[in-house]
Amino acid sequence: MSEQYNMTRRTLLASSAFVGALAPMLTATPTLAENVAANAKASPVDISKLPREKIELVKPPFVHKHTQKAQGGPKVIEVTLTIQEKKIVVDDNGAEVHAMTFDGSVPGPMIVVHQDDYVELTLVNPPTNTLQHNIDFHSATGALGGGGLTIVNPGEKTVLRFKATKAGVFVYHCAPPGMVPWHVTSGMNGAIMVLPREGLTDGHGKELTYDRVYYVGEQDFYVPKDENGEYKKYKTAGDAYPDVLEVMRTLTPSHIVFNGAVGALTGENALKAAVGERVLIVHSQANRDTRPHLIGGHGDYVWATGKFRNPPDVDQETWFIPGGTAGAALYTFEQPGIYAYVNHNLIEAFELGAAAHFTVTGDWNSDLMTSVVAPTGT
Repeated sequence: MSEQYNMTRRTLLASSAFVGALAPMLTATPTLAENVAANAKASPVDISKLPREKIELVKPPFVHKHTQKAQGGPKVIEVTLTIQEKKIVVDDNGAEVHAMTFDGSVPGPMIVVHQDDYVELTLVNPPTNTLQHNIDFHSATGALGGGGLTIVNPGEKTVLRFKATKAGVFVYHCAPPGMVPWHVTSGMNGAIMVLPREGLTDGHGKELTYDRVYYVGEQDFYVPKDENGEYKKYKTAGDAYPDVLEVMRTLTPSHIVFNGAVGALTGENALKAAVGERVLIVHSQANRDTRPHLIGGHGDYVWATGKFRNPPDVDQETWFIPGGTAGAALYTFEQPGIYAYVNHNLIEAFELGAAAHFTVTGDWNSDLMTSVVAPTGT
């Protein structure tokens, strides 16, 4: 394994862009670590006296059990993410990606805590992997969001603790020195939701609750093609790297998908709901802008940039989520049927894969919609 790891690293280091990006980040990392160590005693909270809670993460689009309002004071929330490097197939044509993942899924699992909780993350890079990784939480403060303190080589693990001071939904992603876009566009990203301790509100004192929550991670992939227009296959991620980098530099994805593959959230995998249920949809895009739209429905309350101190927009048809951001939308389904949930750049939805379905059960309300005259030939 060590020989394979060294070969992979040599392949990457051959890139001048990699070397150029690597130098300033490597020189900054020890300083960040030293500053954190020097200021450790400045914390006003005795962490040892706080209760601890260990959460078991689940695979998206589902979200682990949690309370919408905090129970008691702040806690130390323990969570473990294990890095998996794995080959995945992203469409029906057999296009392959040497994915880099947190816990084996694209996106990684969503983590839910409450504002002022402490997140204590154990990050594991198993010896079976070949690459160096870390994690950057957009919800964290300092040290590159944790990226400067969590660099782990194969066979290593680390523990990071940070205080969740801002309420909202946030992206997390891998950000190793010099290789950030490659890891992010290979699937190594996820989201964390930091709920206000009192739960969600409309910004004017009205409580907002949800019956279901789903996590949609939008992912852009850059799969190289050969001279015949067929997707190329590679033995290792290191072998693919030069060609993938060339495609990435065109800024033109080969695939834009929800939850790791074309059709991952359609058909038998469609998201479920019932008429009258309030569904919170958390949507992240770690790299590109996106514009979610629920065909046949709306965003009753939308935090487009995902930050819960801001009053939500209401009654939205489409909302804009900037790249590197997670957003949230709350909708109460009013009609049964199949709803398409899409990136409303419709080329990206219908041609590249950025689409999901909701299957909603219940009784039809003809007051909301009815066929007055059915289509005829005359």
